[in-house]
Formats: sequence, C-alpha cells, structure tokens
Amino acid sequence: MKTFHCDKCSQQIFFENTFCFNCESTLGYQPAQRSVNSFEQTETGQWRSLNRTDAGKLYKQCSNYVQHNVCNWMLPADDPHELCESCQLTVVIPALSKEKNRILWSRLEAAKRRLLFSLATLNLSPASKETEPDTGLAFQFLEDGVTDQCVMTGHDNGLITLNIAEADPAERERTREQMHERYRTLLGHFRHESGHYYFDRLVAGSAWIDDYRALFGDERQDYGECLKRHYSEGPAADWELRFVSSYASSHPWEDWAETWAHYLHMLDTLETAHACGLSLKPAKADEPSLERVTLPTKTDSFEDTLKDWFALTYVLNSLNRSIGMPDSYPFKLSTPVLEKLEFVHKVVRAQLAPAPAPAAA
Repeated sequence: MKTFHCDKCSQQIFFENTFCFNCESTLGYQPAQRSVNSFEQTETGQWRSLNRTDAGKLYKQCSNYVQHNVCNWMLPADDPHELCESCQLTVVIPALSKEKNRILWSRLEAAKRRLLFSLATLNLSPASKETEPDTGLAFQFLEDGVTDQCVMTGHDNGLITLNIAEADPAERERTREQMHERYRTLLGHFRHESGHYYFDRLVAGSAWIDDYRALFGDERQDYGECLKRHYSEGPAADWELRFVSSYASSHPWEDWAETWAHYLHMLDTLETAHACGLSLKPAKADEPSLERVTLPTKTDSFEDTLKDWFALTYVLNSLNRSIGMPDSYPFKLSTPVLEKLEFVHKVVRAQLAPAPAPAAA
C-alpha cells in the first residue's frame, strides 16, 4: 500500500479515509491514479479535484459512498455508472435491515478494495461479470440462516462467495482456533479466493500448466474426495516441509490459492515498507539488512524480493515479541514452498510486461 497526503494541506491520510481531519477536505480514491485525493463540492453537487494531475476535473461519489458510507471511491462526473469499479463487482450484499450486517458489509468492502488495489499494482485488475460474463469477476456476501444451508466461502467460475461471519473478528478468531490456523484474516480470504480466479485466468490451459503440476501436483484429481480426506484425516504430519499452510496440502488448487495469497501478502507489506521509506541498518554484518524494498516490476528477481521479505519479517516479529504479542509473521518457508512462491512470482511478472508496440504501417 502506498502512503497518501491531502492535496490541500499535505496532512498524511490513509486508504480508507473520507475526510481530512486537519483541513476538513473531502477525500476520495481515484482508481485511474491509484491515489486518495482531495475534493471540493461545486454548487451543482459534483466534486472538483484538488489533485495537481487533474485539478479542476469533476467527479461524483460512488452511490455506496453517498447512501451507505461504505465506500470512498470516486467516478468521473460523466460516468454512466452510479457505483464505482469496486462496488460494481459486488452482486449480492447482506440484508441491511440488520444494523450488524451494515457493519460487516462495510468491513467486507474495505478488504475487497485493498485486494483490488494490490491487483492493480500487478496489472491484474479484473473485469466485472457484467462486462465479461465468461471471464469476469463478481462477489456475493451472504449470511447463514437465510436458507437451510450454511454459507460456504469459496469460488465458482469467477463468482467469489464470502460468509459475512468472516467479517466478525470474534467469529473469525473462533474458527481460526478450531481449525488450528496460524493466520486467518478477512483480507486473507479475499486474497485466497482471488487465487482460484487467477488460476483459471493465468494458469489453466496455458503454457504454465506443466510447470504448475510439477510443483503443486495434478489438479485433475478429485477435489471433493481430497477435501473430504483432509477434513477427516487432517494434513500429513510433515506438511510444513512442502506447504505454506496445512490447508494448502488438501489439493493442488488449494495449494496454489494459499501460495498466491501468501505472495500478495508479501508484496503488499513490502510496498508499504517501501512507501514509508523503511530501511534496516544492522549493528553486525550477519544480521538482516534492508537497503531498498523492491517494487513489482518486470525485471525484479525473486531473490531480491525474498531478501527484503526475510529482513522485514525479522524486524516485525522482533517488534511484536518486545511488546508481548504473537509473531506478526508466524510462517516457515521451506524450499518447496519458496519454489512455489517463485513460480507465482514468474506468472505475475509475466503480466507486468509492457504491451507490444504496434506494427509499423
């Protein structure tokens, strides 16, 4: 995540902010610029940008920003849509007659917007199912008790379903303890399920598939039977030697999704460290150092990314331990896991290649 500053007063602001508490400017995120900018309202109710790159240009707030205060994204004033690029992807929301559902929905949308910011960084912004029914992406946020069946979080042909209970920290922590998971967050769910979507978009049926199967296994094995076995017998005792999580060991699809989510987790944290100007200058030569956090470019090597990551997590865990908190990064990355992460790195970096120049006339 980048750092942002108010265009009017230069006060530091954050990705989710809608209001600058220093100068009282209204804030909004502009996807085209990937930045949170300041606006002033016109007499006609539109919003004039105060950002230097498009100062004076008129915008409107997403309808969910205006009506429900669950969004802070802006659209050009002449855009035919009332919902922003992010909110257009949500096709089902929970019943807002329950006040708690409004809170949970707001948290879900906030996590989704963070995912979309990361995907935009990697040139992976998804199309909506409205514009591309066969290959687009959509989200539905459902609650238990509406039908006889419990809502299962998952992905199906570009439709990502999330149980809104995952937006309740108490419920999520209870599930994390029951499942013996080291890490379970709302953003982590979005990253994981997006991994299933991008497997279909980037790997399945592509030139990557053979290398994928060599690392992750053959995804054509029966998915239902694999999950049934995983939940009845549990993961193998040595799963840490080959997988980033115990759930990743259940099936090659889940291994890819967990590895993909972990890679996004790494990149987003490193981008934040870079934006904050973080560097580590150890007292001894054998301690982790961090001179420059690399950003996702076509030429970045996985080795550079990994070097930065190990140095950063060393400090994050040390800081948490110093205040009596659990490790911020409770993972062990074995050699097979690193090979899988490097494969994801290669697939993602291939999407960052510049578009070919048009042929000469």
